[in-house]
Amino acid sequence: QVRLVESGGGFVQPGGSLRLSCAASGSIFSLYTMCWYRQVPGKQRDLVARITSYCATNYAESVKGRFTISRDNAKSTVYLQMNSLNTEDTAVYYCNKYPTYWNWGQGTQVTVSS
Repeated sequence: QVRLVESGGGFVQPGGSLRLSCAASGSIFSLYTMCWYRQVPGKQRDLVARITSYCATNYAESVKGRFTISRDNAKSTVYLQMNSLNTEDTAVYYCNKYPTYWNWGQGTQVTVSS
């Protein structure tokens, strides 16, 4: 069974940056499209960014131009570089494959506040 471990979240002021990491174990990571999702309490989990096995990317409109998704297949890790953060980016961030999911990890909390 694949285990996903997200890290890199934290508290940051508006305009700041964070880099999230997600390490996957137990599968052939390089074959899969991977995504970052985020969830605010009481709301659905939304797709933020997606990267295919051949590194094509796309983004939610709300993060386009500010977030960058990347992957290192040798490390079975996907990253999310987040710049120009604003308060609406506050959420728990998760990674998973697409379109079907492995078991979800614990996520990593991102809080943007002054």
